[in-house]
Order: sequence, then C-alpha cells, then structure tokens
Amino acid sequence: MRPKTKHAVPPAGDICRLSAVELAGAIGQRRLSVREVVAAFLDRIEAVNPQVNAIVSLRDRAGILAEADSADAHLARGGETGALFGLPIAIKDLALTKGLKTTFGSPIFADFVPGEDDFFVERVRKAGAIIIGKTNVPEFGLGSNTYNNVFGPTLNAFDPALTAGGSSGGAAVALALDMVPIADGSDFGGSLRNPAAYNNVYGFRPSQGLLPAGPDIDVFHAQMGVEGPMGRSVRDIALLLDEQAGYHPRAPLSHDKQGSFLDGLSTKATGGRIAWLGDLGGHLPVEPGIVDLCHAALARFADASFHSEAQVPDVDFEALWQAFVTLRQASSGCALKVHYDDPAKRRLLKPEAVWEVEQAMRLTAPQVHAATVRRSAWHRKLLSIFDRFDLVALPTAQVFPFEVATDWLREVAGRAMDSYHRWMQVSAFATLGGCPALNVPVGFDGKSRPMGMQLIGPPRGDLAVLRAGAAYEATLPWQAGAS
Repeated sequence: MRPKTKHAVPPAGDICRLSAVELAGAIGQRRLSVREVVAAFLDRIEAVNPQVNAIVSLRDRAGILAEADSADAHLARGGETGALFGLPIAIKDLALTKGLKTTFGSPIFADFVPGEDDFFVERVRKAGAIIIGKTNVPEFGLGSNTYNNVFGPTLNAFDPALTAGGSSGGAAVALALDMVPIADGSDFGGSLRNPAAYNNVYGFRPSQGLLPAGPDIDVFHAQMGVEGPMGRSVRDIALLLDEQAGYHPRAPLSHDKQGSFLDGLSTKATGGRIAWLGDLGGHLPVEPGIVDLCHAALARFADASFHSEAQVPDVDFEALWQAFVTLRQASSGCALKVHYDDPAKRRLLKPEAVWEVEQAMRLTAPQVHAATVRRSAWHRKLLSIFDRFDLVALPTAQVFPFEVATDWLREVAGRAMDSYHRWMQVSAFATLGGCPALNVPVGFDGKSRPMGMQLIGPPRGDLAVLRAGAAYEATLPWQAGAS
C-alpha cells in the first residue's frame, strides 16, 4: 500500500532500516559498534541527501567517525552509557547547537555559531547521541514549506516536485529516507505534525511544558511553540521523548515527566472513545480525499477497540482562529521585530516574517488579552470533551503535499486563504489547548501523496496518546517512511 519514492535512491541497508530502539539495543549489547552504525548512516546521507536537501551543515565525516571511535572505546572500558548512546542525530536548524552553525534558515544568521545548546540538545548529547549536523527549515520556521535563501528547498521524500512540509521538513524527510534513526522537531502551528504527515512518519507535539523551552530571552510569554520528537515508529518517539522531557529550572513553565514513556508503552492500550471532529461541520476547507483516508484510519482504530463518534463542538471557530493569529503575532512577530528594526536586516527577511512583525505592531493590549480569554475558553471546552472521550481526532493537514515551488496556498477546496498560514488552521486547536498531539500516517491518495491524522489527548495525557498511536500502528499494513 505504500508507494515507492520517485527519487532515484538505492535501498537502505540493513543497519539504517533498524529502528532507533533496535539500534540502541544492538550498540549496548555490542552486536554493532558505534562506528558501524554512524558510518552506515553517513553513507546513506551521502547517497540520498543531495537529491532532497534534508540535512544541512553536515559536520566533517572524519570528525564524526572519530567521535564514534571514542564512543566505542568508552563502551569497551565499561563506561556508563545513556539511552541514545551512539545514535547519530541531526538537530533541527531552529535549535541552538554549541559549536555547530545554527542559521534559523535566515541569511541574517548564515554564519552564526552558538556558544550554548538548547536545553533539549544538551540532554540529547548527555544521553550519548552523536550530533552530525542540522535539518533544514523555512526561515524562522514560518510557513509549512521548507525552503530558505541559505540552503534552498527540501523536497518531499516521495516526490521531488512536492513540498516536505514544515517547519520540521528536513527532519521528516531525513527520517523517511532512513538518513537518521530519530529526529527532533518543533511545533507552533503544526510544524511537527504537518511534515510528518507529508512524509509518512510520526511526529509528536507534547503537552505544553513537558519539554523545557530555551534558553531564551522570554521564558514566560511564548507558550504555544514546543519542541518534540519525530520517528519512524511510536516506540522511537518515546525513546527520544524520555531524554528530551522534564523540568528545567531556567524554563519555569516546564514540568517533570511521570516515568518513562518507552517503558509505559509496554502496557498496551485497551481501547477507548475518539471524538472525530473532521472538517468541523464544513468550517474547514479540506481537499477531497483527506477525510476519506482518515475514515479508513478510524476503522483501523476500531480494530484496536477504539470507537469513534463524530462531534462538532459548539465553538466560534473563526473567533478562535483569530485568537490564534493574535497570539502568534504577539510572540513570533514581536520576537522578529529586532531584525525588522534594522533596515539592513529587514531587507533579508521573507515576506511572511515582515507580515508577522507589522501585524504585531498594530496589536493593542486589550486585543491580546481578549485572545488569551478566548484561548482559555477553548481549553475549558476541550476539558469537557475529554470528560466523555479519551482522544480527539482531526486531519493533520487540510491539503495534500503541494508543489515545492509554491510560496503559500491562496486557495483550498475552492475557498480563498487570507494569510500564508490560514490553510494550516486545523493545527491550531491542539496548540491553543496545550494538548499532546500525535500525527499518525493514514495512507496515500491516488497520486501517491501521503497524509496523516492528529490524535489529540488531554493536557499531560502524553502517554495515553502514545499508547493509542502504538495500538493503531500495529494495525497498519505498511511501514512508516519512504525507502
């Protein structure tokens, strides 16, 4: 049921086809050396990445292999190892990586080398992963089409004519084509979920606060963007999430995790009730074929004892979207204003970034307050839904992957879009609720374009969402990825 990729790439070798959990076990049990694993993935990158441009700022091969040899020597001495020991990973280019270029996809930062790691990057290093490079993003993560003027576009894992989605597009494609065993992403308006759907992999937006954000100059206001794991299986997502998650004192809105997510998956989901929101009773324009694929996925959930029921909450969805836009501008737009205020840098900003800043400059304090009140009302509505249902389900995206040369969609299902991100409205509901949301692959349309569905759980219900995703994964007649 999974179409072949249209890229002329060789099949992945045995090592690269292993899951991250399997690779970590093989390294720990000395069945595979770290050098063997890292070399296999570097060979895969060399063979595949020139065609898709998913991995950028790749470190020198000799330096990476020297780090792998050091890891093997450490293991031979009986040294302690973390859960990610020896696994190669490329970090999304919106996250700080000490000593490794971080561009944010912007010419303004084309040569920027941070002096510190993001908190979750520091944890990934401590867990023993080997950072080999970065994954490509749209400039400052804006829009769900991964292209920028520093590295160029990332192409969809299945079709070179189509977008990879974004902003974690490089991460999703690198996973789908077996160039890395696991990947990190981040999500404000679907940036983890959308590219996962567009490349037939899993992407998990955790509950607000589960992963500490930062370091940053603002640790209280910017609440809607979160970091999270991506993987070719739900277990791989849990493996990475275990290392990323947990309270950090410099991230005051973060909180502790409740045990191991990977261990928690050993207890299988026993079923539950799913509220299927669909296209919100026609409010959302959705490209034909997407809802049908989601209905087929819900039938698979029924095989796993999850029963779905169509629901349309009594909510002013247009007002809720406008609240999302206001809060996004108040955080992202204001954060970008420092570059806008410098005429030399302003000329380097993409139009979407300029729009965010200029819209933010028009906001008033009462408008921002009203948006937070609207968001709070949505949170209460979600809690009432979760009193009756275990999960909420929606399509992950409103359109199938589109041509990579498109700057943004002006029309969806015959309805005009009034902003560069309006076509991603379906992603805003989990974001505004602070809820965990897992993209699960649901299949392909007649043009072999992938799609996904969001499984949304109550705040801090991360493990329950992952368990449901694992139960669904066991019903799939195809594997995640593209190679």
